[in-house]
Amino acid sequence: MNKILIIQTAFIGDVILATALLEKLHQFYPATKIDFLVRKGNEGLLVDHPYLNEVLIWDKKEKKYAHLKALSIRVKQQRYDVVVNLQRFASSGMITAFSGAKEKLGFKKNPLSFSFTKSVEHTIGDGTHEVERNQQLITHLTDGKALKPKLHPTDKDYTAVEAYKKNDYVCMAPTSVWATKELPKEQWVKLLNKTKEDTTIYLLGGPVDADQCEEIKQLSTHKKAVNLSGKLSFLASAALMEHAQMNYVNDSAPLHIASAMNAPVTAYFCSTVPSFGFGPLSERQTIVEVQEQLDCRPCGLHGKKECPKGHFDCGFKIEV
Repeated sequence: MNKILIIQTAFIGDVILATALLEKLHQFYPATKIDFLVRKGNEGLLVDHPYLNEVLIWDKKEKKYAHLKALSIRVKQQRYDVVVNLQRFASSGMITAFSGAKEKLGFKKNPLSFSFTKSVEHTIGDGTHEVERNQQLITHLTDGKALKPKLHPTDKDYTAVEAYKKNDYVCMAPTSVWATKELPKEQWVKLLNKTKEDTTIYLLGGPVDADQCEEIKQLSTHKKAVNLSGKLSFLASAALMEHAQMNYVNDSAPLHIASAMNAPVTAYFCSTVPSFGFGPLSERQTIVEVQEQLDCRPCGLHGKKECPKGHFDCGFKIEV
């Protein structure tokens, strides 16, 4: 086998979980060139990855379909032996279907799965983890055991955070793309205030999260809280989280960064539930949920922009 392409153009966390396939395929085919297709903005997760030949980027925001057509042509020109499509939408199905690959692997939920050489079910809610669901696509090429996802920060990334690691510290990532996946800011403030006074707290997130993290910091009484939102790359954040005493996260991308670094993690699940298959994989992990049985929980796979019931009990009633 000469060339393999992995396609995952969804969110940051999905790309991180897909690295489990990258690790597995490299383990079985160390001499094979492996490429990875992601949406623009997520390529920073794979910078200088030791097992990757090339990262292909799809710009979904500007001239989306023109770029999709160009990508499809480029993929076909590469003459891949295997294309592994982890997306369940027609756009990625088109790239796969017209790739000309000897093996086209994907999920049956993809509208173009009829054109794949192998397709499998993707069932959410039975407790199967996403890395195990993904592994089903390549069992015939490897084996039935899923590996954990893994990120590979470079020396540059470790150097970028070295100054932050001189004293005991914890990391907190309070934000999410989905509002009902976020532990409420009042809860984060409580958590900051309960943290030991001599422990530094690093608030992590992207540039768009900076104001929200700053508000949480200002509302707390902790004197050693530092807002690093927007100041670190994906891989530098991973390098920092790796050696934290604890990483406090939502059911969101930082949870999967912790898994990929085998970093200690406490994961808060508000409107979503671990049985969806996106829970932590770190050796040292704690899942925290509301103890009261709520008939409205879970209210959706990805969370929502606001609580449909208006009370958000799944967030406010969690004990931090």
